[in-house]
Amino acid sequence: QVHVVESGGGLVQAGGSLRLSCAASGSIFSINVMAWYRQYPGKERELVSNITSGGSTNYADSVKDRFTISRDIAKNTVYLQMNSLKPEDTAVYYCRITTVQDMAVAHYWGHGTRVTVSS
Repeated sequence: QVHVVESGGGLVQAGGSLRLSCAASGSIFSINVMAWYRQYPGKERELVSNITSGGSTNYADSVKDRFTISRDIAKNTVYLQMNSLKPEDTAVYYCRITTVQDMAVAHYWGHGTRVTVSS
């Protein structure tokens, strides 16, 4: 069993910053991708950013040059530094950990952390 816990959400004014953290624990053998998604009310989750085991990163166009993903491999933790926040960044942010073991791919989600950006 893998547990994924996000933290760091909250209320911030437009232009401000927040740093989200996501810690994975449990039976983790091989983390392949660590990712952040967000979800608006009534919408499907969308990818914000991810980082692979090799360190490659990917960002949604809407957050490029404002958000930075990073990780601490030893702690099985991924971070999302969010700068220059906009009201449209208001959403619930979810962390997803993808593991690969014996050719089997598994995804583990956290319960989410809410980010609210006031104008």
